[in-house]
Amino acid sequence: MFTVIPHRKWWYIFSTLLAVGSIIVLFTWGLKPGIDFTGGSLLELDYPTSTPSLIDIRNTVQQSTGQTVSTVQSVGERGVVVRFPHITEAAHQKLLTDLKQIGPDVIEQRFDAIGPTIGAELKQKTAWAVGLAVLGMIIYITIAFYKVTRPVPSWQYGSIAIFSLLHDLLITAGAFAVISRFYGMEVNASFVAAMLTVFGYSVNDTIIIFDRIRDNLQHHPNPNFAELVDTSIRQTLYRSTNTVLTVLLALFAVLLFGGESIRDFAVTLIVGITLGTYSSIFLASPLLVEAQRIRFGKKR
Repeated sequence: MFTVIPHRKWWYIFSTLLAVGSIIVLFTWGLKPGIDFTGGSLLELDYPTSTPSLIDIRNTVQQSTGQTVSTVQSVGERGVVVRFPHITEAAHQKLLTDLKQIGPDVIEQRFDAIGPTIGAELKQKTAWAVGLAVLGMIIYITIAFYKVTRPVPSWQYGSIAIFSLLHDLLITAGAFAVISRFYGMEVNASFVAAMLTVFGYSVNDTIIIFDRIRDNLQHHPNPNFAELVDTSIRQTLYRSTNTVLTVLLALFAVLLFGGESIRDFAVTLIVGITLGTYSSIFLASPLLVEAQRIRFGKKR
């Protein structure tokens, strides 16, 4: 029989190792902000036949724009991504003309230019979005479980759900920092959207199990709480795993066939949604049992 609660200490250790590793990675490597937040230009090029050297591309861009190029990176077999400070549309057109001098068959796949004012505004809006999302979730959980008083009070359901959520976001950010270290991914608007999606998915998955625990408590007023939580996990396990598998299949399809522009979004969702399902089963639910043991242990 599948059980979680009797082995919960191992899951605590595993989660702690992931969280500590993520903190170390974030402090060591950090998250590289993209032009959405810092402002600047991003040019993605494709060379159907032969690709010039990255040094030649860098020198051409710097000479044409008069700007210092931050990165020149190969993408796939024939693509190149160049990042540099913000330029005007006239400078952009001149740059394309100059690039054709070293690669006549060059094709522009994407060009994004964001001024520093827009980047600062996006930072502010991102902070507001995250803050409002957290507040909304706390209010929702408080309302949903306000009638639950035993053996764990309603506020602890909410606190554990938010703790589990922060666990997911921290480890997702740490995983993104590792991936970006080796593959050059940057924190942009797509990353923020993905993290907010993980935010909602993680809490929703936790609430499904908590709701089943609440229903079982109504039918069994004086249960062995640890056994009841384990039973609730088993009752929702089929739904949780089926849901996450179908979502992951769709996300892997997006990652493989969706193109470079939404790669960061897909990767973040894959990591975050997997963590959200894991934490709902192996972290949030066992923590309810710990809360119950601490509460009644103090009373004794």
